[in-house]
Amino acid sequence: MASLHLQASLRNASVARRQQLVASRISFARPLIHTITFYNSHLQGSEAWDGRVRFIPSRNLCVTSTIYHGSVVAEPAAKFAIVVAKFNSLITKGLLEGALEAFESHGVEKENIDVAWVPGSFELPVVAKSMAKSGNYAGVICIGAIIRGATTHYDAVVSAATSGVLGASTDTGVPVIFGVLTTDDLEQALDRTGGKVGNKGGEAALTAIEMASLMSKLRLEGKAA
Repeated sequence: MASLHLQASLRNASVARRQQLVASRISFARPLIHTITFYNSHLQGSEAWDGRVRFIPSRNLCVTSTIYHGSVVAEPAAKFAIVVAKFNSLITKGLLEGALEAFESHGVEKENIDVAWVPGSFELPVVAKSMAKSGNYAGVICIGAIIRGATTHYDAVVSAATSGVLGASTDTGVPVIFGVLTTDDLEQALDRTGGKVGNKGGEAALTAIEMASLMSKLRLEGKAA
């Protein structure tokens, strides 16, 4: 008799436990609902999503004191330097021509442009950084062409040129623009030297003008060193 009572108790306990587990699963499956109060001016709208309410802030919250933009028209008397690699000169000469044309058409006088030639793209950063540190230039452009099929140390040269140009810019506070082509073959390089993709030298010149203008504005108002 005692054994029968024990088995019945165990069955009842098992049923109760199963009901408890089912109830807990149901309660966890229900989305949690929270009541959140916001000022109406802070909300643009809301939408239900996966049992939650996602609020979208209105545009009037994204307020800044001043917005600065650079100009693609060069400031009067602004001087620029172009450092050009001799290696792959068939390409770099075309990029240089594109840069000079862009400078001229956007207000930079020819006498305000200095050009320095270096052996290859690997040597671009040291000369660019030195010229930037002189304080004579509003911006410096590095022009080169690194073609995978023309060199067995493509990745090493690309890495050195990229990090070197970036370091020259951040270390001096003068915009040093990366105008180095990194392509798989000669055809891709020609496409970017006045071909069907345009002239990347001209794009680098426009970037230099815009960055120089922006930095000038920021410094004028004490917002940049």
